[in-house]
Amino acid sequence: QVTLVESGGGLVQPGGSLRLSCAASGRSISIDFTGWYRQAPGKQRELVAEITSGNYTNYADSVKTRFTISRDNGKNTVYLQMNSLKPEDTAVYYCNAAGRHSRVVPFNSWGQGTQVTVSS
Repeated sequence: QVTLVESGGGLVQPGGSLRLSCAASGRSISIDFTGWYRQAPGKQRELVAEITSGNYTNYADSVKTRFTISRDNGKNTVYLQMNSLKPEDTAVYYCNAAGRHSRVVPFNSWGQGTQVTVSS
């Protein structure tokens, strides 16, 4: 079993920045893929950014040039640096990770979500 814990959300003014963290805990974790998703009220959950074990990254068009996803393998943590935030970035942000724990057992886990509110 792998648990994901997100942190770093909050209230920020338009143009401001936040850094979200997604920390994975479990036994002998190997993470192949981590994605940040977001869901605004009344809207479907959407992929914001993703990173693979080979450091391939991909971003939604709406956040390209503003958001950066990165990973610290030693800490089993993935970050989402969000700059130039806009009111339309307001949403609950979720972390999703897939890989193996205990060396061979596959997992696909979601975090509990962290609220990001961009407002003046």
